[in-house]
Amino acid sequence: MAASACVARNWSVLELGQRMNRRGALAFAELLRAPFVWIGRNFVGFLVASGVTANQITLTGFGLVLLSCGLYLATGDMFVLGVGLSLSYAFDGLDGAIARRTNTVSRFGGYLDAVIDRYQEIAAYFVVGVVKGWWVGVFLLTAGSLLVSYNKAAAALQMPVDNKAWPDLMDRPRRAWLFCAALILDNAIPVPERLGGSFAHLAVWYIAILVHFTAVQRFMRARRMLMHAAATSPP
Repeated sequence: MAASACVARNWSVLELGQRMNRRGALAFAELLRAPFVWIGRNFVGFLVASGVTANQITLTGFGLVLLSCGLYLATGDMFVLGVGLSLSYAFDGLDGAIARRTNTVSRFGGYLDAVIDRYQEIAAYFVVGVVKGWWVGVFLLTAGSLLVSYNKAAAALQMPVDNKAWPDLMDRPRRAWLFCAALILDNAIPVPERLGGSFAHLAVWYIAILVHFTAVQRFMRARRMLMHAAATSPP
């Protein structure tokens, strides 16, 4: 009994410590996030006051991506491309916030944003292929990324779908920020020549494999949803 009580007390102390660590980590993350949230809210407020529309933000974000790609073509520096794309994607992400703040959310706005997102991805991957010549990896990454989006869009033609009901591994935000991180860290992380000699090159293949896995995930989810809809729909 005494041993059991001791084990129970130790387990309770350990569980309490884990909870405190989780709370501390969440508090620290919130502390780091707070300044960026404050900056973002004020910047959105500034853009709203200036009269800019959500669709203009979407198109401007695309222009910033093309500018980043152009700078990369001129310099050949992946750090420049990674930072440029990160800032461009962050700016592009403001269109939804502005649409909600100004009560101008529209179906066309969502459609335009989705189309521009695809062009942004293609441009970012293509320019890496041009400079580095990693055409096989870039092709697989581009094709997989487009299939991830298409496998959901094609399902939406057959039945109503909820965007939040597709919690798949490598959706667009994850692959975009992972790609940017790989570009920024390329010069900082050495990779042996037998593995390609480039951290970004490894990342292109890694993300390409994951996006095709995600495309299969979405295909299987769409199949399950469509079969359920067919089985439950009235004759």
